[in-house]
Amino acid sequence: MASDESRGEFVEQDGVGVPDQLQRLWTPHRLAYIKGENKPDGDGESGCPFCRLVELDDESALIVARGESVFAVLNLYPYNPGHLMVVPYRHVADYTDLTPEETAEVADYTKHAMRVIRTVSGAHGFNIGLNQGVAAGAGIAAHLHQHVVPRWGGDSNFMPVVGHTKVLPQLLGETRTLLADAW
Repeated sequence: MASDESRGEFVEQDGVGVPDQLQRLWTPHRLAYIKGENKPDGDGESGCPFCRLVELDDESALIVARGESVFAVLNLYPYNPGHLMVVPYRHVADYTDLTPEETAEVADYTKHAMRVIRTVSGAHGFNIGLNQGVAAGAGIAAHLHQHVVPRWGGDSNFMPVVGHTKVLPQLLGETRTLLADAW
């Protein structure tokens, strides 16, 4: 068991129940996701966060790399550190509606993203996927995006399983810089 010194300063907060020695990981940024902020209000480009991102500078938008017809961007609500998405510039909802050039570049960027993430973080594996439509779990169904989620042996521990919390050891801006520099 860790000593009180090694666990950091214990701060008691009135009104939060019975005081204990548990450390809390606060993730207030997740509330925006829970409330549905920045989710498009329709199928059009005007409310689409992916369409708005490309107008920003790469650092502000967390864009790792830009191609001819797609870009790679970090997920604001990552499942794991380095979780990024490959997104076509064109506002298109369905994989079958991609042009042959877009399809090829989505595949190339996905492969390149895997290589870069392995180089930067030593990922042991990946979950790669498209959620097509709201029924399939797409948070932004109107604009296609392919997830590239790095995985490590043992990365599913009690925190996500029991506590429904993901611990990310690095700020998104720092992750973006590492990946963009390695890209």
